[in-house]
Amino acid sequence: MITDTLRIGVIGAGGFGMFALQQFLQEPGTRLVAIAGTHREAALAMARRFGVDDVVETELLLANPEIDLVYIATPPFLHFPQARAALLAGKHVICEKPLAMSVAQADELLALARERDLLCIANLMQRYNPLFDRARGLVESGLLGDCLHGGFENYASDEGLREDHWFWDREKSGGIFIEHGVHFFDLFEGWLGAGEVVAAQRVLRPGSGIEEQVHCTVRYASGPLVNFYHGFTQPSRLDVLKTYGGRDRAARGRFKEIDVFQQIELQHGSGDDKQRRYCEMLRALFADQLAWLRDRRHVRKITEQNGRDSLAMAEAANRFAEGSH
Repeated sequence: MITDTLRIGVIGAGGFGMFALQQFLQEPGTRLVAIAGTHREAALAMARRFGVDDVVETELLLANPEIDLVYIATPPFLHFPQARAALLAGKHVICEKPLAMSVAQADELLALARERDLLCIANLMQRYNPLFDRARGLVESGLLGDCLHGGFENYASDEGLREDHWFWDREKSGGIFIEHGVHFFDLFEGWLGAGEVVAAQRVLRPGSGIEEQVHCTVRYASGPLVNFYHGFTQPSRLDVLKTYGGRDRAARGRFKEIDVFQQIELQHGSGDDKQRRYCEMLRALFADQLAWLRDRRHVRKITEQNGRDSLAMAEAANRFAEGSH
């Protein structure tokens, strides 16, 4: 049980890892002890940013008795071995999603965490979005009647994901359902209860054979069918209205050069700033878990089971999609 300062070690030094760590360290009673990273330039920059003397090897970080909790922000294929090693070393774990690459791996992690009374959650921070509680309130109140059908569509940018990025390598990412879809399987389970994947498909990018779009249908025990779509096909600059000229018209998407002459602004939702909302969600997730570490009677919004169950849905969707292609 953590009663005073929570001492944190970080494995991974990517952009989102730094962003999340900035939020975690704003929680009172936390202190960063060490950083481990394989990409030395990024890791050293991260160490300088947070005032850590040097970057250490993962094994040394896990062996450090001054560390209570390990935050894992590496590509998905590393999550299971690193989380397992951290748990065996007696460390609490917060891991970027997905928790692991398979349900069997997740079950092993959860068994280790229970055996040692340790935290081991996936960063499914969307449950801390105020929209989650608002939607759940509508469903539970029955104000709009029964939920008969639903849909979720995610049109994502691939402009920052070049051909050699680990995201496209299913051996490293698990594919779009596992790397990305777990967030949204978890959200809908929070609204509609347990569900079962009944169909799924995927679209391969012409000329490359990589998976760039996925779709699945989930039947929930409460009755409705819900369709999920994720596509990584958009230039990132569809967000803000602007006109381009000259060399500024050159953009890149789907591994091809694109002539962009105009940007179109599409708005939907509350209008809140996305980055600010992400900061709030990360801080809320971390505060929730820290409260549980200090008092096991605290009821968390995200537990170890969320990481496991969302992965089970993603794994089932992958099986259907691979069989249909």
